[in-house]
Amino acid sequence: MPKTKVKPKSKAKKKQQAQAAAAAEPQLSKKELRRIARAKAQDRQRVISAIIPILLVSVVLGAIISFIAEPKLGVAGGAAIACLALSYRFPRYAIYGFIFYLPISGTVTYALGGSAILTLAKDAIFFPALLTVILFCQKYKQPLVQPPALRLPLIVFMSYSIAILLFVNGSQQLSSNGEQPILLGVLGLKALVGYLLLITCIHYLIRSKENLYFLLRTQAVLIIICCALGFVQYMMLKTGMCPPTQGEGDDLFKASLEARCFVGGALLYSPQFGVIRLPGTFVAPWQWAWFLISSTFFAFGTAFNDRSIIWRGIGILAMVMVGVMAVVSGQRIALALVPASVVLLLLMTGQLLQPKRFLPIAVGLAGILVFLAIQYPEVLSGSIDSFVSRWNAAPPTKFITHQLEWAMDQQQGLLGRGLGRATNAARIFGKTVLVETYHSKVLYEMAPLGLILLLSLFTILVITTFKAYRSIKDPNLRGYGAAMFTFVLFISYFPYYYPLDVDPVNVYYWLAAGIALKLPDLDRQERANNTGTGKKLTKKELKQLQKSQKSIEFRWP
Repeated sequence: MPKTKVKPKSKAKKKQQAQAAAAAEPQLSKKELRRIARAKAQDRQRVISAIIPILLVSVVLGAIISFIAEPKLGVAGGAAIACLALSYRFPRYAIYGFIFYLPISGTVTYALGGSAILTLAKDAIFFPALLTVILFCQKYKQPLVQPPALRLPLIVFMSYSIAILLFVNGSQQLSSNGEQPILLGVLGLKALVGYLLLITCIHYLIRSKENLYFLLRTQAVLIIICCALGFVQYMMLKTGMCPPTQGEGDDLFKASLEARCFVGGALLYSPQFGVIRLPGTFVAPWQWAWFLISSTFFAFGTAFNDRSIIWRGIGILAMVMVGVMAVVSGQRIALALVPASVVLLLLMTGQLLQPKRFLPIAVGLAGILVFLAIQYPEVLSGSIDSFVSRWNAAPPTKFITHQLEWAMDQQQGLLGRGLGRATNAARIFGKTVLVETYHSKVLYEMAPLGLILLLSLFTILVITTFKAYRSIKDPNLRGYGAAMFTFVLFISYFPYYYPLDVDPVNVYYWLAAGIALKLPDLDRQERANNTGTGKKLTKKELKQLQKSQKSIEFRWP
């Protein structure tokens, strides 16, 4: 008798799970489908009826400003009014727009003239949307600070910060000579925790796994676009379409706006001396380097954990593009930390235990980077030589120690030198000093107690994100949570330079924390809706799900 083929147990089990999942999905009636269609049509009509008056008012006010002052100012004023009003009225879209605009903000700023006011354009998108979220929380008595564990350390830190603002910056204001120490302090405080409530925005605005995947997939696409624009910038410089850095002496080793090419802001391109510092789509090369490092974590999450094989491929492409730009941009810190971040992620997320998925990606990435090293040896050797010379001139341990000792020697009083006094972005309101490590900068501005309070806040955040990702059962969501937690951990205690003080890390840090903290809710929601598949909810998880379901869905107004 011919042998009957028996399907493997694993395949039969998967088939049963798929059938159970299909059975668990509720079938909507025609009446319910019509109701959903009507609700969507009403939402569209509401959006249109809100947008048209805002745009008309913006155009009229912009025309008035153009007539009184000048056309360029009128266009900027009208756009600012429209941006503020639309962000307040549609906070969900504004938060997405804020995250998506961030990587190209530098290019937009200098394409429109490079005014200092334009650097605050992203804040004109974020803070009106944040105001809407705050008003929503007050109206419906929802918690503003997420997670609850952050409330006490945040209250203590903010109380201490306000004391510095009043007693240190306030006393400086009384004796100021052309400076604005209070405004300087406000910008300094914004640089420290200004985007912390982005965690709250993510908590209320991401309602489902579809929202989450949309955000992370779009982030991967943005990484590819920005890296492609950066590569075009490099090729235009290499082929002579854009002139190299001009000048004599030290001018040939400094990034300048005069050398700006295609996208971004100030750049340095002196290949004859082996010195290249490209800004990509950002204002300065330093920001571009940290965009590449940050993007490694987001691209890694999509490459290894997206539920779609197509989007995993796009995530891999984003990782490749980040690796390419880490080589050709001439950024020594990106060249060092991008591969180091990949290794750290492999260790922290457990991907090394899945060789079938890990090895093909690792071999492909390594092959591409080897090809680039052969194709552009002068760029790679220049970056390595610059990294080695910098290391030898100022070893990181000595450099960090020197910065901390200097900050301690500069202390005046119990509350530090004042908020914003070492914040480069606040220099338009007063004199600032350059402190090249983040913790030394906080120590200089806020004294030892301020540094301790801020590190305590970061530590609580690290612990809560760790607990959140470890509670996730869905393997894809758990992988995303591990990548986001690793980024939060890495940035919280990174001692070299000041990534948390500048774009885009000062946004991506809180964004990653918000995503990691939202994932357990999405995981429990998914498992509750698919009772026939996966792991059942425990009593504790059921209570957590019921608690999260009590929170009112965000709708405004």
